[in-house]
Amino acid sequence: MMQLPSSLLENAVAEFAKLPGIGKKTALRLVLHLLKQEKGVTTLFGDTLQKMRNEIQFCQKCYNISDGTICSICANSGRQKDTICVVENIRDVIAIENTQQYHGTYHVLGGIISPLDGIGPEQLTIESLVERVHKDKVTELVFALNPTIQGDTTIYYIQKKLASLNCRITTIARGIAFGGELEYADEMTLGKSISNRQPIGQYIK
Repeated sequence: MMQLPSSLLENAVAEFAKLPGIGKKTALRLVLHLLKQEKGVTTLFGDTLQKMRNEIQFCQKCYNISDGTICSICANSGRQKDTICVVENIRDVIAIENTQQYHGTYHVLGGIISPLDGIGPEQLTIESLVERVHKDKVTELVFALNPTIQGDTTIYYIQKKLASLNCRITTIARGIAFGGELEYADEMTLGKSISNRQPIGQYIK
């Protein structure tokens, strides 16, 4: 167990160590780094985190993170409003945006259907997605979910909900390995998968 000379230091290290991928040694290094900075620097650091947590919002349309009620992507008149890319989480939006190969809008589900984990359709933003497809006259729905059994199950469920609509349903090309995660794919592979998206029937039976 790590012995520290100050309870204040110990508490700070414990908080940093709660972050994913941060162990006690790394947390200590980060805290000691902040201690070496001017007080104004650490104050700005703390204020920025607090402001982010208190003021950041989720887009009322696509559920992406936003500074206002509508995110910058949905508000951008240059985006293709009739095309929606369906993703599991916000990290996937960031990954796809970094490829600069997609010019439509997004819809963040907030997860995927996984009965073993207690996640059903009602825990996700599926109903609001269906409403968007109706309301916005969407011509193409691009599924960019992680290529897993749970991802395919989610696609199948949503596809059935939209069966009566004249909407093209595609999925990103499987240049992403089955069982892989989008956020860890390199930008070139992910970009090509977006550009070469395929009709959903090729993968979902």
